[in-house]
Amino acid sequence: MSFFIGAIAQGLLWAVMAIGVYITYRILDIADLTAEGCFTLGAGITCKLITSGLNPFLSTGIALVGGLLAGLCTGVLHTKLKIPALLSGILTMTGLWSINLRVMGKSNIPLLREKTIISLLESLGFEKNYAAIFSGLILTAIVILFLWWFFSTEIGYALRATGNNKNMIRANGVDTDKVTILGVMLGNGLIALSASLVAQFNNFADIQMGVGSIVIGLASVIIGEVVFGKRTILRSLIAVALGSVLYRIIIALVLELGLKTDDMKLISSILLAVALCFPNIRNIATRNLKNSIQRGGK
Repeated sequence: MSFFIGAIAQGLLWAVMAIGVYITYRILDIADLTAEGCFTLGAGITCKLITSGLNPFLSTGIALVGGLLAGLCTGVLHTKLKIPALLSGILTMTGLWSINLRVMGKSNIPLLREKTIISLLESLGFEKNYAAIFSGLILTAIVILFLWWFFSTEIGYALRATGNNKNMIRANGVDTDKVTILGVMLGNGLIALSASLVAQFNNFADIQMGVGSIVIGLASVIIGEVVFGKRTILRSLIAVALGSVLYRIIIALVLELGLKTDDMKLISSILLAVALCFPNIRNIATRNLKNSIQRGGK
């Protein structure tokens, strides 16, 4: 049971990261690989500041700012310098590897015996996994409510319209470059924010902890949409968060069956491939079923 409680805790901590990927991948329709470096950046900033004696809440806020700046770099490369979105993300991700090493000072920063948000909740009587679940639920709820409000504002509608039809919204006088930069910043800020809590839960930051994070985020988005639907923006945001939890539970089940942790990246890739193919498979099955019923009626 504790194994699955741990999976739920991890899923909730990663949910905000999945929502950040959702903003760039679904709302803006951009394949942004900045997440790989941005995740490490958020964790690295947090651990470096906490070990330097800074308050963990303030450290988490500064990690969010670091993610916003990383998104700003990618957004400017894409919109102002006209570099394709995929290459812009790769350039920022590559540059962040060196920046992360400079921020952290070394490849790994442990948080043993340091005050973190998780340890503060533990001191109030929470078991570690339940402390993570509580903090993850609170943060995810705040992010979902904020984005639900934001996407109902004029800027939010402009952001959604930019992803749907950039030419149309540009014809209505909207500066799509600024809106795109804002969206990329917002997505990467949430990724860094999630990484901050993940690092505090795991009690360390590592230079390679962001490797494969984009696959995890995409898998959470696709699984959430396939299982829980995406009719409204609020339902989509909740579905992505639940998809992150479901993804972690699936991973926990697979590991419980005896697969090695070394196969995690392979398992994640297979899960994402299955989730991406599932809608097409479902449509084909539905179409074949309808054809069979029609032939039977005749």
